[in-house]
Amino acid sequence: MSKDYADLHDPNAEYTMRELSAETMGVSGKRGGRRDVEITDVQTTMIDGNFPWTLVRVYTDAGVVGTGEAYWGAGVPELIERMKPFLVGENPLDIDRLFEHLVQKMSGEGSVQGVTVTAISGIEVALHDVAGKILDVPAYQLLGGKYRDKVRVYCDCHTADEADPEACADEAERVVEELGYDALKFDLDVPSGHEKDRANRHLRNSEIRHKKEIVEAVTERVKDRADVSFDCHWTFSAGSAKRLAAAIADYDVWWLEDPVPPENHDVQREVTQASPTTPIAAGENVYRKHGHRRLLEEQAVDIIAPDMPKVGGMRETRKIADMADTYYVPVAMHNVASPVATMASAHVGTAIPNSLAVEYHSYQLGWWEDLVEEDVIEDGYIEIPEKPGLGVTLDMDVVEEHMVDGETLFDEA
Repeated sequence: MSKDYADLHDPNAEYTMRELSAETMGVSGKRGGRRDVEITDVQTTMIDGNFPWTLVRVYTDAGVVGTGEAYWGAGVPELIERMKPFLVGENPLDIDRLFEHLVQKMSGEGSVQGVTVTAISGIEVALHDVAGKILDVPAYQLLGGKYRDKVRVYCDCHTADEADPEACADEAERVVEELGYDALKFDLDVPSGHEKDRANRHLRNSEIRHKKEIVEAVTERVKDRADVSFDCHWTFSAGSAKRLAAAIADYDVWWLEDPVPPENHDVQREVTQASPTTPIAAGENVYRKHGHRRLLEEQAVDIIAPDMPKVGGMRETRKIADMADTYYVPVAMHNVASPVATMASAHVGTAIPNSLAVEYHSYQLGWWEDLVEEDVIEDGYIEIPEKPGLGVTLDMDVVEEHMVDGETLFDEA
């Protein structure tokens, strides 16, 4: 036995195991060094992007500040302000415990689903940034390490006339050739000019032919240069969704997303199982692992699509991915966020085996990447940073320039 190892078991030795651990981390001071940290404040600022992004910052008595983001939604900043007393004085390294603590404390506000879960998600992401910085590791390390060095991004595409198949095909080709993406998504819940009554969710045959023309034009234009998915935004009836999936079965469709409303899991299962060729994706409109359980257990999706800063945060998304992996279902994270939550989603994407891609919804917003000091997306991929925490730094001048009217800038660290 070496002398150093023996000293750890000697009560008279100069260092105890705990003190040596703190010394090895390059810290010293009260009790456990860096591990004795307390949250001192939580602040939010809303950014007027293509969605109203809610940025969240968690401050600590160690001078370490973590940045997160909650999915947009009315009342999210107010809910986070309500949670502040449940966080101040707590240890930010206890991420799981604090998540459950907030769920319990906010149960009266509806912490099973909805904007309360979204508000908790923003705090949870910020806690990963804090913890990574305190422990001097990238956020993905807190989730178990990485499977890949970079995460694929799929670009949500739009045109001036989204009902024009050739306009969609032109934009698909431009995004592939000029912007470097090899994964795309287009909307199919667009007017065809053949509608009689959109409220009944029924697709007439002429409407299905129009949507088939969009799929054909886009997939035939890009061919093997890009994977293409199509979003329906929960618009169609069960019968129409089945007919649509069958109509596009001969084309190279990555997935058909949210063809039916999200409330009835039985219908979702029937539509998915009736579509043996066209993969069906869903999940962004349910919350936490509990909301995704039936989708997976009943094999109601071919691809699960949680929205990380909405569904419960980074660890909750990891839990959903683990559940999905037991059913051999891949994960394509929905994402309409700023660079902060986009990078946080990428950290999750690198830490799970079954990641397909993370969505990018802001390619037409010229200043999206200016919000942080680092590059985020390069040639359709996010290279996972090795910096502590999320690895992105807010540019406070850009934050201030694009704040929603009436918002207040964060305090300095």
